[in-house]
Amino acid sequence: MRIVPASYEIMAMPDGADVLRHIEAAGRVCYKSEDKITDGSAEAFIRRIIAGGHESVIEHASATVRFVCDRGVTHELVRHRLASYSQESTRYANYSRDKFGREITVIRPLFWAEGTGEYRLWHEAMEHAERLYMQLVDAGAKAQEARSVLPNSLKTEIVMTANLREWRHVFRLRCDGPAHPQIREIMLPLLDEFARRLPAIFGDLRERFAEDIAAFAQRASELEQVAHA
Repeated sequence: MRIVPASYEIMAMPDGADVLRHIEAAGRVCYKSEDKITDGSAEAFIRRIIAGGHESVIEHASATVRFVCDRGVTHELVRHRLASYSQESTRYANYSRDKFGREITVIRPLFWAEGTGEYRLWHEAMEHAERLYMQLVDAGAKAQEARSVLPNSLKTEIVMTANLREWRHVFRLRCDGPAHPQIREIMLPLLDEFARRLPAIFGDLRERFAEDIAAFAQRASELEQVAHA
């Protein structure tokens, strides 16, 4: 059994300067103010429309992210319906095969440190699920049948494409305090990276969640130190 941390990869995001010009050109149609487009006018225009709640304009651009997370997190992700998804299928991925090392991969829970009683119980449950899965497949069960015993912590990969307005909506919900810790674990650093690349569009949200971004980064660092101790 392999244990890995949750992670993400930005697969596609438009160039910052190009996307700002594109959004400005589309947005100024609303006001017929195309004559006000100048070098450097896009960022100020976009900050104004976002501050004014006119976020439909930023739907003209999108970004694609690949998440490596547990299946519980993906159940929350796919509730955001204004997006497209492609997810690793447990019907067709047979983890008893050599390509998977004849083992399952699970996501490390950030809320239990290694060595604690809770972590040991979780680890035991994961090993038990893996053992039963392999026994079912060896007994002739298909992957889509044996998956019934796989845990919520099972690692999965999901590719998500959404327009930039929807990404702002996702960040507002999934970075907030009431959100599940494991979805915050990936959404807070992702927001930080989106804001670095497109500050005019995501900078205000990074400021809003700045303390949480720093806290989760510290927690991730501590878990890595424990894992490699």
